[in-house]
Amino acid sequence: MRIPTLAAPLLGLAALCSAVPALAQEKGDVLVRVRAIMVSPNESSGGVQPSFPSARIGVTDSYAPELDFTYMISDHIGTELILATTKHQLQGRAALSGVDHVASTWVLPPTLTVQYHFLPHAKIRPYVGVGANYTIFYSSKASSALKAAIGDTDVHLKNSFGYALQAGLDFDITKRVFANLDVKYIDIDTKARLTTGALVNRVNTSIDPLVFGIGLGVRL
Repeated sequence: MRIPTLAAPLLGLAALCSAVPALAQEKGDVLVRVRAIMVSPNESSGGVQPSFPSARIGVTDSYAPELDFTYMISDHIGTELILATTKHQLQGRAALSGVDHVASTWVLPPTLTVQYHFLPHAKIRPYVGVGANYTIFYSSKASSALKAAIGDTDVHLKNSFGYALQAGLDFDITKRVFANLDVKYIDIDTKARLTTGALVNRVNTSIDPLVFGIGLGVRL
């Protein structure tokens, strides 16, 4: 049956966690995590001005590895630097819905958060965080479909500065290794510039992704 099949590994993990002695997470500790993440934009955009005011631009989900480092300032307070880069497709919406692939871009959003760890000495340690994000867009390219529709086009996205919110959970597997679940909300607003010959179109876009992560960490 499906339910027992799914329950077995969860029960096994719970038993493993209960068998591992709780270790104090203390001031001065460095926590290194590697996560697999899904970046899911909650995008909204204005019109593509001036040529396509009724058109909109959407942004696809993306999957990538993520590396982060946390330094514990005290038993309860930590600072985390989050590093990852993802590739996204820009899609036509509304009047551009017939153009599924408008452009692509790589996104590098280094994020620094200050965390509060509720139970630093427990086996299961929830935390929340708040911080700042600087998003760099690079290697942005128009799609062949867009070029065929309007001509050779250069795509540029303006870098973004915004806030970040975070919540997560660490739980011990061994004395030094722990598993991690994490979710972040990142405020990202950009202006895309599409240059086709002498014509320049611009569109304001809010990406504002939720970033879901699962991974492993080690306490140094």
